[in-house]
Amino acid sequence: MAAQENRDAIEQAARTAEEAAKAAEAAAANATTNAESAAAAAEQARTIADQLAVIAAASPISDFVFLITIFVLAIFVGYYVVWSVTPALHTPLMSVTNAISSVVVVGALIALGADLTVSAAGFWPKALGFAGVALASVNIFGGFLVTQRMLAMYKKKER
Repeated sequence: MAAQENRDAIEQAARTAEEAAKAAEAAAANATTNAESAAAAAEQARTIADQLAVIAAASPISDFVFLITIFVLAIFVGYYVVWSVTPALHTPLMSVTNAISSVVVVGALIALGADLTVSAAGFWPKALGFAGVALASVNIFGGFLVTQRMLAMYKKKER
């Protein structure tokens, strides 16, 4: 009786091994098909990228229009990001804008200190740099005032 049970267990194990081998073969075939599909998709993406590069090189759009487009898109994205922030996150958002404004101040100071004596448009970069320093400084100062006011709300009142 025990010998019969052993034979049955061995046969069951052999059937399970055969099923596992068939499943492995199917998985290998599926992986090969997926790899071929991925290679075809990569080739299509490469072709599209090449076509876009040719279109961009032949495009009559100037750099100015391209940069203005990015600027306008950044305005829309910034507007929707800021107005969708919950009120509980406004103080951390102010801290982030203070950090961004400090980067703006550094860039504006570089624009102010640049030697533009040989440039025909030497006045405008310096004027815009000064305006950038002034506006970013006001933003930083206001941000610190708001942060101090928010922190004062959480202090215990002394009596």
